[in-house]
Formats: sequence, structure tokens, C-alpha cells
Amino acid sequence: MTAQHTAAQHTASRYSAQAALLGEYADSLLGVFGSPSLVLTHGKGAVVTDADGRDYLDLLAGIAVNALGHAHPRWVEIVSRQLATLGHVSNFFTSPQQIALAGKLLSLAGAPTGSHVFFANSGAEANEAAFKLARRHGHEHPGPDGRPRGTVLALESAFHGRTMGALALTAKEAYRAPFEPLPGGVQHIPATVEALEEHLDGTVAALIVEPVQGEAGVRELPEGYLRRARELTRRHGALLVVDEVQTGVGRTGRWFASAAELTGAELPDAITLAKGLGGGFPIGAMLTVGPEVSALLGAGQHGTTFGGNPPATAAGLATVTVIEEDGLLEHARAVGAELGEGLRAIPGIGAVRQRGLLIGADLEVPEGAAAPFGPAVVEAARDAGFIVNATGPGTLRLAPPLILTQEQARTFLDALPAILRTATAAVTAPAAPAPDTPPKEA
Repeated sequence: MTAQHTAAQHTASRYSAQAALLGEYADSLLGVFGSPSLVLTHGKGAVVTDADGRDYLDLLAGIAVNALGHAHPRWVEIVSRQLATLGHVSNFFTSPQQIALAGKLLSLAGAPTGSHVFFANSGAEANEAAFKLARRHGHEHPGPDGRPRGTVLALESAFHGRTMGALALTAKEAYRAPFEPLPGGVQHIPATVEALEEHLDGTVAALIVEPVQGEAGVRELPEGYLRRARELTRRHGALLVVDEVQTGVGRTGRWFASAAELTGAELPDAITLAKGLGGGFPIGAMLTVGPEVSALLGAGQHGTTFGGNPPATAAGLATVTVIEEDGLLEHARAVGAELGEGLRAIPGIGAVRQRGLLIGADLEVPEGAAAPFGPAVVEAARDAGFIVNATGPGTLRLAPPLILTQEQARTFLDALPAILRTATAAVTAPAAPAPDTPPKEA
């Protein structure tokens, strides 16, 4: 079966094995994710298959997680061997895999001697650790007035996670409001150099930024922003924390997206990672750069039961090794550039923002649309055999596996005009008239 199928085939088989499983999901799973659209049973490479046997080209990769696609043979072999050898041990102990992955990440970052790694289970947990690092820095290095630095700066449109600390760093009001009061001391500022210069002073403990704001629609920071942030944080004694949860580990065609501006002596003080690091196995990490920053968190001041366990770190090593040995950084740049160029040539697509295989494409919303266009395009794409994501009513996000081939990318580009037409018809079709009802009897 090909990665594409017709909308008619999809509709005809909705009330089948998949429909039954989705009914069971609704009965047993907490509804925090809404209603899932598919029950996926297996995958290979960049293709996944649902419970009714239909194939889809996966252009989202579990939201930038499955860097090597699905069931990559070397990744599966390494993780399976580790699971058959040693699983969880707790952090009373360590393992060769944990030590090796930490060393590899520090080497890839070009971190100096005295830098360290903390392993967690997710991006939110990595950012929680960075938040605590900022708090410790604020206490250990008071401001010019002698009082602890109480402010952490984050950016408008930022997304750093949904746990309470990570949510405090996240800007979106709809996410924040139901859970207030959140941890205090966080100030959100516009993502401009001017705002940075206005707000970064001696009261600030840390600035946390994403080099590309993925959840906001793949929004780039202004050119030179990270270099200026590095200058100002050093001048005022604040930490610079770079959230590479979505952009790290090859997603943008570099090991770290921030390395486009920050290398060598200009590295951030902390970098957080997750998503693509495990290639599908849950893992997060915080890198602390240099001995002074690494000394901020001591024994007993932070921890995790599962973080850095042997299977997770084996998965991380496998992912990094395959990316390195198979030249997937260069591949991501080449295929991403082809996707970006192809999208720009399609009528109905507006601005396209592309860094490697992280791509945001603005949609030209049809006149008279009666429903959000982005979700309609996602549904039409799914019916045509493609998994994509909408980060808002008018923006598509693509974050496919780094192993996506040029031929697979072209199948999506070839299908997209028809997908847009289908979605346009769906959001502009007149509402069906209400059926006639007889008058009630007196």
C-alpha cells in the first residue's frame, strides 16, 4: 500500500477496528488531548499505519521526536539489546550508557571542561531544571543592590512546557490562566533586541529563549538576537538558557540551532534538550556550560527517579550515532530546503519559514471561511495520506523524520494543491439547511 489513499477510502472505513478503539479511548483516557484522529499500530521509516491498515507519510514525527523515523533497525537493535541487559537502576547508580551519552552531548556542544549534563524524561522536566538553575543563580549571585535576582525573562509566544514551572515560562494565556497562580518572577517580553536591551538589567537571574519558536509557528528570532543576548546577559550577570527541546539534535540541520550564532566562548550557560534526542524513547537533558554554572545545583537540590536510565540513554546514543554516521545533518538541510522551496511555489501558501526539517508555512485563508483553515488542511492532508500539524488557524508545521527522502517530500508537494482545494471547499461550503419539522400539536 502506498503512503497515500483516497478520502473516499478513508471515510468508508471509519466505522471499523479504528472506530471501536477510539470509542474505548474515549471511555478510558483522560481527555486532556482531545479526541485523537487515528489509532496507529506500526510504522517503518517515514510511514505509519493505522488500525484499519491505511498508510500515512509522517511529516510530523511525533512532534519532532522520531528523528530516525519508525522502527529504524539500528536504533531498535541497540535499544532492544539494552532492555535485555539492564533496564532501570535509579540514580543511586549509573551506567556506561549514561556516562557515554553525557560526554557525547558535551562534545557535540563544544562545551568546556567543567560542563555537565542532567538527564530527565521530557522537555518540560529539562526546563524545570533550568528554572531551578536560574533561581539558584539569582540567590548565589545577587544584583547590584545586594538582593537576590528575582526575575526570569522569557519571550512572548514562547512555549517551554506544561508543568507548573515550565508553564510559568510559557507565554500563551490560554494555557496559563486555568492554573494560576503560577510560580512568580517570570516576565514575558517581545522577541526584539530593543525589548531585550530595555528589560535585561541587574535584577534578572536568567533569560530563556527558543532559537526558533516551534509552537508559535516556526518563528525565528531576529538576526543577531542570540549574540546580543549573550553580550547583555554577561554584562548584567544573568544566565542565558537556550531551549533546544524542539530544535536540537539535528532538527535544523545542526546539532544545536543556537550554534548558528553561539559557539566557542559564546556558548549559552545552559541548553535544554528532549524530543529528537531519544529517537522516540522518552528522555530530556540539561547541559550546564562551565564549572561555575554547573556548581549551582548540588547533591539533593534536584533529581528524578527515571531520568538517564540505561534504555533511555542507550536510545540517545543510538540516535546521535545514526545521525552522525548517516550524514543526516546534511540530509536534513537538503531535504528541508527542497520542501521550503516547493512550498513557496504552491498557490495558497504564504510565508514559509524553514530551518532544516523544521518548517512553518502560512496559509492564505479563503475568503468567507466559516471554520479555522489550518485544522481543515490537516484533516484534508490526513484523508490524502499525510500527517501534518497546524500550530494555529492559519499556519502549518512540518517536522518530519530526518530520514525523509526527497522522493517522499515531493509526493507531499505534488498532493498539496489538491489538499488545499479540499480544505477550502470544507470551510466555505454553505451550511446544510435544517430539516423541516412539523408544527407541534396543540
